[in-house]
Amino acid sequence: MSEKFLSFNPPPCPYLIEVTMPQYKLYSYRWVVLAAFMFVNLTIQILWIGYAPITGLAATFYGVSDLQIGFLAMSFMIAFIPLSIPVSWVIDTYGFRVAVSIGAVLMGVFGVLRGLAGDNYTLVLWSTFGLAAAQPFLLNAWTTVPAKWFALEERATAVGIVTLGNLIGTALGMVLTPILIESISIPTVQLIYGGVAAFSAVLFIVLARETPPTPPCPPGQEVRALMLDGLKNAFTVRPFWFDLAVSFIGLAIFNGITTWIESIIRPRGFTPNDAGTLGALMIVGGVIGAVVIPALSDKQRKRQRYLYVAFIGAIPGLIGLTFATAPWLLFASAFVLGFFLVSAMPIGMQYAAEVTRPTPEGTSNGLIQLFGQASVVFVYIMEAMKSNDGSFTPALVLALGLLLVSALLVTQMKDVKYS
Repeated sequence: MSEKFLSFNPPPCPYLIEVTMPQYKLYSYRWVVLAAFMFVNLTIQILWIGYAPITGLAATFYGVSDLQIGFLAMSFMIAFIPLSIPVSWVIDTYGFRVAVSIGAVLMGVFGVLRGLAGDNYTLVLWSTFGLAAAQPFLLNAWTTVPAKWFALEERATAVGIVTLGNLIGTALGMVLTPILIESISIPTVQLIYGGVAAFSAVLFIVLARETPPTPPCPPGQEVRALMLDGLKNAFTVRPFWFDLAVSFIGLAIFNGITTWIESIIRPRGFTPNDAGTLGALMIVGGVIGAVVIPALSDKQRKRQRYLYVAFIGAIPGLIGLTFATAPWLLFASAFVLGFFLVSAMPIGMQYAAEVTRPTPEGTSNGLIQLFGQASVVFVYIMEAMKSNDGSFTPALVLALGLLLVSALLVTQMKDVKYS
């Protein structure tokens, strides 16, 4: 009897097999989380760019120089530099929901305070510093949210959608501000923007979830941890350094043009409303590019190829923006520039996340954003390179050269191959 018992081999339990097998699933709620995250990114961009299309009018209202108004936008980039890595640690340690909620609350509070500052430039500046401190909590989570909720083949597209919200916010700030100040004061416009920011913060806190009930992907493709080890790993990856360089150049050109957009076209006889239209068309092009090109990149699992297309394609648009005097050519050039230049952003971020594995998503994203925001140096150089008549042509020619350098650097980057 004992021999029969020892030789007995029971069939496997199907319930046990089901429990021990790795489970992963995509949830439709991922789009709710992404939409809430997209909305807070949209509102921070409105607050960032709200003064750019009315630089001259704002300078007169506050009794300061154009450079001091430009500094309201530049302060976002300056604050990002010391805050980026600590914020990435917060994201990787406590999760994006906690980190983004901190940034969203800061954005809502200081957005309202800036609107209440009236015509006091000093109070506006201090409130802007508060907004600037909020921005890294939002930007550095761009790849973390898709990594926790989306499959690998959807992630560049998801980052592209977040980029879309970022661009829509920039476009709204460009277009609405010149229109609104025709009937209401600059402080009231800022108070409206602050109210929208506060609403978006509440919405994110209510709707966002850190992770789905089960992972969205097989083991090995999920979000990673150990930030310090990830930092060490990222800096040993040669293609990542090229990615950092091209991200710096791309964001330097984008931030420089958007910061000084009204000043760039003013010497050619264009108005603040023209500046708003120009900025909006550049952003519309960027919105389309940020959806179409990353989707193609996801479909083919190719990053380097589309980064190269983005930087080469941006060159004709920047040439037109630099030299065009006819409105139709200026606006068309802005659209082309936005379509190609902006599309590089989500692809470059996803490339960084893939090439630096197992570096955490928040860490690689934070480093990309850090180098991009260091472009404040270029934004200042653009203003310093103005000719005596106020023309930005010398700085824009320099930007053209930098686009060519970027295209060359991209040729040294290789795609990650997944089995």
